[in-house]
Amino acid sequence: MQRFSGFKIFAKGLSGNKGWGPQWRSPQPKAEYDAVVVGGGGHGLACAYYLAKEHGITNVAVLEKGWIGGGNTGRNTTIIRSNYLFEESAALYDHALKLWEGLSQDLNYNVMYSARGVLMLAHNIHDIQVFKRHVHANRLAGVDNEWLDPQQCKDYCPPLNIDASTMRYPVLGGALQRRGGTARHDAVAWGYARAASARGVDIIQNCEVTGITRGPDGSVTGLETTRGAIRTRRIGVSTAGNSSVLMAMAGVRMPLESFPLQALVSEPVKPDFPCVVMSNTIHAYISQSDKGEMVIGAGTDAYTSYTQRGGLHIANHTLDAICELFPQYRRLRMLRNWGGIVDVTPDRSPIIAKTPVPGLTVNCGWGTGGFKATPGAGHLMAYTMARGEPHPINAPFTIERFRDGHLIDEAAAAAVAH
Repeated sequence: MQRFSGFKIFAKGLSGNKGWGPQWRSPQPKAEYDAVVVGGGGHGLACAYYLAKEHGITNVAVLEKGWIGGGNTGRNTTIIRSNYLFEESAALYDHALKLWEGLSQDLNYNVMYSARGVLMLAHNIHDIQVFKRHVHANRLAGVDNEWLDPQQCKDYCPPLNIDASTMRYPVLGGALQRRGGTARHDAVAWGYARAASARGVDIIQNCEVTGITRGPDGSVTGLETTRGAIRTRRIGVSTAGNSSVLMAMAGVRMPLESFPLQALVSEPVKPDFPCVVMSNTIHAYISQSDKGEMVIGAGTDAYTSYTQRGGLHIANHTLDAICELFPQYRRLRMLRNWGGIVDVTPDRSPIIAKTPVPGLTVNCGWGTGGFKATPGAGHLMAYTMARGEPHPINAPFTIERFRDGHLIDEAAAAAVAH
């Protein structure tokens, strides 16, 4: 792998940027691997990277039915935060946030992580009570969070409208996590792919899994794919909205529902928006990308579906909220919108765990919050696959919690719409 540096980029610029080689290898699948990760999104690529880096398992393949980063990784709004209510969730997302802070240096690739702050708005008394509870709970868990009054919100985010006479839902304050922010989603996938490939991981694109084979004792023995059979004793499934389909191939029924989740971007404008703003009550979240586009997130559709598009009324509802919070953006034109397939559990918290099938590990159920956990989820999934036991951080996030009642019910607590 060519290492990037300021000197090398300058030198290549003098030669017209010629001579850059492929950033990762694209080999043919081998007949057998020590471990196979199904899903070439951010989580799957991160898992493969940490298997090689942290655990020395380099005979690994990442199987992606399309192109890496072409699913939810390339379709999300790139928000990063860890201000969740429950201790289990806060520990999981803060583990990821700490990895985000040093990720560009670790991968030798600029993932454009920007700790510009995440501001979550309160519009009624209930919101104020909930967010102040979040602030206190986060501080007790060692996670940064603070309460701002309306004028402080305006000072932190000047485009925000706090004039109560012009709003149906006036801004009464907000909870601010200054360490939160954004990253560039494509760069995260490319950076992990490049770093994993450099450590010997095979990244195999356009290779769809069609079956999971099992031995007489029930353990996994390999995979059937559109590019031939692959033998392996360890399989990690990280396929977001298609997780239930993949797991059904091994005879495991997952407590998941798949929904379309929409987002959209405006035409590019000059730098104007300094942070990330989220509002659950009127349902909207917005930030500005490195290319200048206003990135706007909508909610999940009301109906389950495997389509990568959603209902138009969902996006309209979100734009109504954005235009009320930020009136100056009413004249912006929408550049494009899209949808991803998100997998949602009954308690809206993820599953990173071993399964009843020996050798099969699953990472799923992230709902609307998967991107922010990318390095943490990959790190913990790699730990679980390599050691056969969960890390203390992901130990509570089992499949069995739905049977035993040990729920991590962030559906009402996380201040996001799932």
